[in-house]
Amino acid sequence: MLLVYCALPQESCLVDLNVSRSFVRTVLVTGATGFIARELVPLLKMRGWIIRAASRKGRVEGADESVEIGDMRHAVWTDAVRGADAVVHLAARVHVLHDAVDQVAAAAAYSEANELVTQRLADAACRAGVRQFVFLSTIKVNGEQTAATAFTELSTPDPQDAYARSKFEAERLLRGFSANGLCVTSIRPPLVFGPGVRANFLRMLRWVDRELPLPIAGIENRRSLISTWNLADLVAKVLESKLAPPLLLAADEPAISTPQLLRVLASSMGRRIRLFSVPKNALSAAASLLSRKPELQRLSSSLVVDASLARSALGWQPPLSLEEGLRRTAAWYLNRGPDAR
Repeated sequence: MLLVYCALPQESCLVDLNVSRSFVRTVLVTGATGFIARELVPLLKMRGWIIRAASRKGRVEGADESVEIGDMRHAVWTDAVRGADAVVHLAARVHVLHDAVDQVAAAAAYSEANELVTQRLADAACRAGVRQFVFLSTIKVNGEQTAATAFTELSTPDPQDAYARSKFEAERLLRGFSANGLCVTSIRPPLVFGPGVRANFLRMLRWVDRELPLPIAGIENRRSLISTWNLADLVAKVLESKLAPPLLLAADEPAISTPQLLRVLASSMGRRIRLFSVPKNALSAAASLLSRKPELQRLSSSLVVDASLARSALGWQPPLSLEEGLRRTAAWYLNRGPDAR
């Protein structure tokens, strides 16, 4: 039996979804305690949606209903989707411990979490008569970098790692459900930043905060990014549209070079930026010596996303400029306090 915690004024109650209920504009959000959902859940509530939040452990702050699913790899979604008008599937496996050591096991873990879970959820949604399914994919489906032209929805997919391949396969599986009446839109964002950001972007914030000298002033790349605020707004726009395309690329504008990005962050944080140039060959050699070549590749290569279809097809206008999103993220970082930085 699946249990749902309903948030009510001044109290909370435990409700069995097997009891017949009627919902209006109800959306099931998976990964509801995650990085992107922190912005999406309050935004959808503000726009009039009833939020049914799926998570491992019961009640989710800010949601109207919280569905406890445990390990999503073994979740049964039948009751979770009952009465829902839409599903936003944010939950995914992004990293696998020691995935560089055992590529076969890593690929299997990504496949199970990102392909099979998505397929089971979509199947349950389709059977329950859910109308819309929004799937958060990744621009890594298109590839790791761009050259002369930006990625568009028409670009040939070229996933380079197990994570990207699992997302691409999930997209393919979802297209089959579109033929059965489920309106599916897959969204491929580039690097997403905002409060709670981790990994490479958090590392850059720390570099800037500590005013470290960085030998990357000569890098002349262009990278597309998107803030959690703008990505959440796009998801909401898709849910509100009756004609959302099956695939959308998402990005803030304009694309920005790595040195420019660091300068904006430094200005936002009130820090001195210390960039200097070294020859590319020397930089590459140093990165190899320090086992930092993949990191240098991400810092120096270009990855530009053309999100004009989202703007033209949906009339979407990102609420924040790229610079404002970066300023807000820098403020979040500084507000964490010295011990957390």
